[in-house]
Amino acid sequence: MTRYRTRLLFGLITLIFIVLIGLGLLLGQLFKSHYVNTYDSRLNKESKIISSFIMESGGIHSFDEEKMNWFSETLNSRIFIVDAKKEMIYDSGNMDDIPDKQHENLIQEILQNMGEESEKAIELGGGHNLHVHWTPIVDNGTLQGYLFVSTKLAEIQRAYQQIWWLLIFSLGAALIVIIILGSRIMVRYTKPIESATKVAIELAKGNYRARTYDDHVSETGMLSSSINILARNLQGMVKANEIQQGRLSALIENMGSGLLLIDSKGQIILLNRTFKEVFHVESSDYIDKLYYQVIEHKEISELIEEIVMTEQKIKRQLHLPIGIERRHFEVYGVPILGVNEEWKGILLVFHDITEIKKLEQVRKDFVANVSHELKTPITSIKGFTETLLDGAKEDKETLDQFLKIVLEESDRLQSLILDLLELSKIEQQGFVLSIRKMNLVQLLQELIIILRRKAEKKGIELVFEGTEKEILIEADYDRLKQVFINIISNAISYTLIGGKVAISIAESQKSVSVSIKDTGIGIAQEEIPRIFERFYRVDKARSRDSGGTGLGLAIVKHLIEAHHGKISVKSTVGEGTMFTIELNKVFSGRTEVEA
Repeated sequence: MTRYRTRLLFGLITLIFIVLIGLGLLLGQLFKSHYVNTYDSRLNKESKIISSFIMESGGIHSFDEEKMNWFSETLNSRIFIVDAKKEMIYDSGNMDDIPDKQHENLIQEILQNMGEESEKAIELGGGHNLHVHWTPIVDNGTLQGYLFVSTKLAEIQRAYQQIWWLLIFSLGAALIVIIILGSRIMVRYTKPIESATKVAIELAKGNYRARTYDDHVSETGMLSSSINILARNLQGMVKANEIQQGRLSALIENMGSGLLLIDSKGQIILLNRTFKEVFHVESSDYIDKLYYQVIEHKEISELIEEIVMTEQKIKRQLHLPIGIERRHFEVYGVPILGVNEEWKGILLVFHDITEIKKLEQVRKDFVANVSHELKTPITSIKGFTETLLDGAKEDKETLDQFLKIVLEESDRLQSLILDLLELSKIEQQGFVLSIRKMNLVQLLQELIIILRRKAEKKGIELVFEGTEKEILIEADYDRLKQVFINIISNAISYTLIGGKVAISIAESQKSVSVSIKDTGIGIAQEEIPRIFERFYRVDKARSRDSGGTGLGLAIVKHLIEAHHGKISVKSTVGEGTMFTIELNKVFSGRTEVEA
């Protein structure tokens, strides 16, 4: 902006300088013309006075030369008198810098070239520097001769110099005053413009906090005020847009469903975090790419093409492979239409309903398993009862055998119902543990005494490999006892004769880990995620022979989670299984613990 001000000031000074030079030349010529006219008028009057003196003295042949010389000295001029025949009859002399002969030759040249002019004043330059004025001498209408009065130009030149110095000084002073005033005025009017320009540049860069000095006095103040109002309005609009954009981005990024936006050219312009997490993709692999080049699932591409063809909303369930698993999605596809039904693109929303599908399947399996588990003992009880009613009761040995079987099936049915009730109770939201401080080592040693007889019947070695030192934790004693009985009993049931079941315990600063390791039949890796489901059995025949209901591990899982603990399983088929239960020493679910 300083360069602009400099260029503007330079242009203004140049213009003013040219105008002043022109004005000086014009005034110089005017002053010169006025001075010359005045000088000629003086010479004319002097010439007439001298001419009158000559006539009063008796003419050109009888005038007083001494008087004429006095006129020449007084007027500082050289006087010539020429008769009618143009012959010089008098020369006053003087003006030593010009030789007399040369002076006479100049007079003769003037006489030859004067024509019919009666009187005239001329300037002779070219080294002469003379101003010559002549006038005719007339007596009673008869031309007797000419009177020439010549003076040096030095006086006129001095007058010219004085005029030019006066003009130069006046115009120079005027130029200086104009420059000073012009600079002040220019700064006064360009400074707000410079400030407004800087603010406009900052606004163009996106800095909407920039402001200029607000001057309400002049027209530039209106410019500054308008720039400030514009800046405030832009800042408000940008802030509102940023807030709206932030809300929209937060909504899109944090919504639980995957979102995919495709423009009218088929290029993907937006995908949210959920979509990237579910489909394991990156934004750089999708953004500004054609959908059919980057989307691997044919079902999604076909759905997009159908929306393009029909321009209708579509809701469809898709079963897609994601990595090593297959997931269920409910996809909503919506065409985006602008003004006048102009095609803008497509919006796809992916709702992951895999868990819902799993819950539906679990519910179906649960109903089927419960029906099957109840059907088996009821069928046995009914069959043996009908057999007894048909006459088998008369045989005491058969009666005792059938009643024993009916009792076993009744116990099994009762155990199943109790486990269902127990599981239902644990899963209820209001389920509360009776937390108190307890010695976990003591509990495990008691359980070994209780279950050792069962292990010995199968020739299985049941050992405790942990420390004898007391380990206190905050937990529900009865519920943990139920957990460990279930897991240790399963280990004994699924371990072959002559096997081993080892219980170990490890302590850290904040938690305790208990491991139950057996040398049993093991569990296949693909079945491990399902062993905590209701009624799921790794070996169904062995489970029924052992009297299990298929609900034990489901109850164990819920009880460990209620203690805010963790349970994990490692197993190799044919080598054995190890269950690891991690419990916190301090229970975080209550602030007060029973002693």
